[in-house]
Amino acid sequence: MRIYKNPNLKKKHYYSVIAIGNFDGLHLGHQKVIKEAKQKAKKNKIPCGVMTFEPVPVMFFNNKIKNHRINSLEQKKTQLKKLKLDFLIIIKFNKNFSSQSPEEFINKIIFKKTKCKYLYVSKNFKFGFKRQGNIKTLKKFEKKYNFKNIVTKPYKKGNKTISSTFLRKKIRLGKIEEVNKLLNRNWSINGKVIKGQKRGRKIGFPTCNLKLSNYVVPKLGVYAVKVKSKNFYKNGIANIGYRPTFNGQNLLLETNIFGINKNLYNKVISINFKKFIRPEKRFRNLKHLKKQIKLDIKKVKNNV
Repeated sequence: MRIYKNPNLKKKHYYSVIAIGNFDGLHLGHQKVIKEAKQKAKKNKIPCGVMTFEPVPVMFFNNKIKNHRINSLEQKKTQLKKLKLDFLIIIKFNKNFSSQSPEEFINKIIFKKTKCKYLYVSKNFKFGFKRQGNIKTLKKFEKKYNFKNIVTKPYKKGNKTISSTFLRKKIRLGKIEEVNKLLNRNWSINGKVIKGQKRGRKIGFPTCNLKLSNYVVPKLGVYAVKVKSKNFYKNGIANIGYRPTFNGQNLLLETNIFGINKNLYNKVISINFKKFIRPEKRFRNLKHLKKQIKLDIKKVKNNV
């Protein structure tokens, strides 16, 4: 998969099928859109790619929005690569880009730079200055700019439309097993291991600590996880919260990796969430905390 950091495609990727959107989480709904786009490309014997935006537009427009993302840009690239696309266009979402009128976006990017033949979008797709453009706008300019706009049907589970907003809600509720089914993989947080206060090591349960960055915050508490690095893929137990027993002030993801007892500072690891075990709580003292941790670990090991 060729990755473009601007929409200036190589000639071999002209006249292609492009699915466009934020694709935050790349859930089953997004996968459905891309699958349909790939089928259209195969039928017409032309390339297929995705266009996405960085940062996520809602976070660009409102810098007060934190902990919003289901996946990072690096995760998104990895996940899209697995779908065997020909290319990925990452549009830098900034003031200049957001000030374009809808027609300017279609003319300058879709028509002149990508020469897109088929454009796949969701029915609620909005674009251009103040989100003035929509699927009606795309339809209006189809003939002028020589492309065909295809609106995909939403992916539903029962009577619920599966969207990134829906998944964020489920993550915040700790419904991780349901989330994983809708992603078709374990939801994960990637990050670099940072130094903590080594309390876990002192009580016999060393942990790797990660900050959450811009990831959506799951329900605070204990989770069964699978931890991946370049050198291992191990089961573990994670706690996300403020460590109330120690009067903690900062939100932290702490993970005890089964079978690993070494310094992983500055190593990048992936915490794959499998199951919610229990909510975070304050314990009377270290003795009660250690007892509960042992029970949690036993429960996790019996379930993995």
